[in-house]
This record gives sequence, structure tokens and C-alpha cells, in this order.
Amino acid sequence: MSITIYPAIDMRGGNCVRLLQGDYNQETIYGDSPFEMAKQFSSQGAEWIHMVDLDGAKDGKRVNDHFVIQTAKELNGKVQIGGGIRSEEDILHYLENGINRVIIGSIAVSNPDFAIQMIRKYGSQIAVGIDAKDGYVATHGWLDTSKVKAVELGKRFADAGGATFIFTDIATDGTLSGPNIEAVCRLAEVTGKSVIASGGVSSLEDLQNLNRFADRGICGAIVGKALYENRFSLKEALEIC
Repeated sequence: MSITIYPAIDMRGGNCVRLLQGDYNQETIYGDSPFEMAKQFSSQGAEWIHMVDLDGAKDGKRVNDHFVIQTAKELNGKVQIGGGIRSEEDILHYLENGINRVIIGSIAVSNPDFAIQMIRKYGSQIAVGIDAKDGYVATHGWLDTSKVKAVELGKRFADAGGATFIFTDIATDGTLSGPNIEAVCRLAEVTGKSVIASGGVSSLEDLQNLNRFADRGICGAIVGKALYENRFSLKEALEIC
């Protein structure tokens, strides 16, 4: 078994950016066209592209969706999108325009019954994004921390039929300090489902370490800052995994 690499495109103000630990005041701009960045990743062999509407996550509505739809319609490969998805209308907007997987995050905490309904209705086209700070779920672009434990939320949605989870340890995101493999494995163990690791990947060694746990439920790794800062190439990452 091997993990899937998800090159990440975080969108804010129409740019490709990275935030440090989700802090909107600590932003680095890496490009002025999310679609062109997606095109680069696609040409380098990416099977999936992970896109996040940071404006949407903060504002609670779709903002940069046109870049996502353009990527899905004009490029080969698959696209998953998170950020600003608060209704079934939002989910359908993406699915009907060719996006392969929609990530629900904040709404899963604020309205778990709705999230379960969407999981049951759309199945594998829904991923549950669990962003954790000290083990507790953070919401609304990581601006708020809830009193819900990440593993408890994961178990609830796994029991409802959720198939794919994306786990982000906010403490490692954008820091290039290495992923929190223990926490990812714990979520995979509790849910019995596939978990994509997000946050902290800084080296090919990090990817090799994640790959070693593919048989324990880690199915993928979202890679952002390391690619933008040329720590390694997407081609090298794909060869390893």
C-alpha cells in the first residue's frame, strides 16, 4: 500500500497563499493564479489537487469557487475542495460542476445532524475535515476552538458512514516541522476509516514516514509549503509514494 499525494492550493483574495498555523495575519503569497498553480501540479503528475477557499472558510460562503470549477473542468485529475461549505446547495454546486470530493469542516461541528445527512446522501463524495488544536476541533477558518474532541467527532461520522477523513494538526500546519503521525494514526484507529494527513510535511522523509503507516489507515498526505519553498518537487514526492 502507498499513500496519495495531494498538492495543496489555499486561496485568499484570488491568490495562492499559505498561512502559518491558520493565522490570517501570517500569510505568504506564492502565486496570483490558483488555476495556473493547479495546472503546474497537474502537468507534474498529480492525481488529486487539494483546494481550500480560505476566504470562504472565514466568511462562511463560497468566494473562490470559480478557480475550483475551472480546475475541475479544464485539467485532468481529481479535485477536492474545502472552505465555506455550509449547505447542501454548496455541496451540489461543486459536485454538479465536476469536483470529485467536497470537504465539510465547520458545519460538521456546528450542525452534525446535517453533516451526517450529507454523508449518507453523497457517500464517498464527502470528506470530513477535522482540524484539531490540542486534540479539540477548531472551526471557522481555525479562528474558534470547540469543546469537541477530534477523535469523538471522527467516530461519530465514521459510524454514520463517513469513508474519508482529513486530519490537520494546527500546531504543525505551515511550520515545516513534520506531521503529527501519532494523531493521524489515532484517528484512523478510532474510526476504522481512511485518513489523509495534513500539516507539517517538510521533507521526503516525512512522506516516507507517513507511507510506512499506510496499512494503519493513513491513505494520503496534503503537501503545501514544502512544495512552494522547493524543499522537494512534486515529481520526487510521487516517486516515493
